[in-house]
Amino acid sequence: MASDDVRIYELKRVDVEGAIVIDGFPSVGLVSSIVANYLVDTLAMEQIGIVESPAFPTVSLVRNGTPQHPVRIYAGRPKADRAGRGADKLVAFVSEFHPAPAIIHPLATAILDWAEEQKCSLLVSPEGLMVEAGPAPARGPRSPRLGDVKVYGIASTRKARELYIEPNTIPFAEGVITGIAGVLLNEGHRRDFDVLTFLAEAQPDYPDARAAAKVIETINRILLRTPLDPVPLYAEAERIEQQLLSIQRRAAERGGGEPAAAPSPPMYR
Repeated sequence: MASDDVRIYELKRVDVEGAIVIDGFPSVGLVSSIVANYLVDTLAMEQIGIVESPAFPTVSLVRNGTPQHPVRIYAGRPKADRAGRGADKLVAFVSEFHPAPAIIHPLATAILDWAEEQKCSLLVSPEGLMVEAGPAPARGPRSPRLGDVKVYGIASTRKARELYIEPNTIPFAEGVITGIAGVLLNEGHRRDFDVLTFLAEAQPDYPDARAAAKVIETINRILLRTPLDPVPLYAEAERIEQQLLSIQRRAAERGGGEPAAAPSPPMYR
C-alpha cells in the first residue's frame, strides 16, 4: 500500500480489525514517542510492518544486534481488567525521528488509509501541549506528580467527541494543531473516521516523561482499561525517555538525521 512517496510493508499478516491505532511520531516533549514505546514494551507487542519513504532519515537503529527501521509498526493485545473489559487489539506506529515537513501529509494519509483498509476502529495521537519552559522536574519513580499535568482532548467526529472526549478530558476548544496529528484530525473529519488527540502539558526543551505518563494514564482509563500503577508507569516512561535521548545523541553525532526534539513544536495554545 502506498501514498505518494510513502509505502507500508507488512512483515507479518495479522488481523487488526477493530484495533486502536497509536500515532507514535515525535511531538512536543517527545510525548507521543514515549507513549508508543511504553505500550510496545509493556504489552510485548510484536513488529508486523515498516513504513518506508526516501524522505526518512538514512539510519538503522540497532538493538540487541538487530537492525531496526526508522518507522515500525507493532501489534498486540492489552490485558483485560478484572471485569473482563479492555481493547481487543492495539497497533502502534513508532518512530524516534521527526519526519520532514514535505512528507507529513502523505505519511499521515498513508497511516489513515492503512487503518481504514484494515478496518481498525479508531486512531489516537498522543501529543505534548507546549507550556512555558522551566527547570526539569525531579526524576525518579518516587516523584511522579502526575496530577499536576492537565490533559486536553479533541476528536475528528462528533460521535467520538461525545463518547470519549467530553466525559473524560478537558475539551481542546481553541488553538492550532499542526504536524501529523493535525493532518490526521482533518482527514478523520473529512472521512468521518474517529481520530482522537490527547494533549498533555509538556516542556518543549526536553523529553517530558511526566507528560507522557499522564497521557498513558488517560488512554488507559478511556480506551484500554488495564490496571496500571502510576509509580512504575512513571519510572518506565523515564527509562524510555533516556533511551530516546541516547538515540538522539547518536544520530546527531553520526549525522544520521535531525533529532526528534529539534523541530518546531507541532501545537500552540
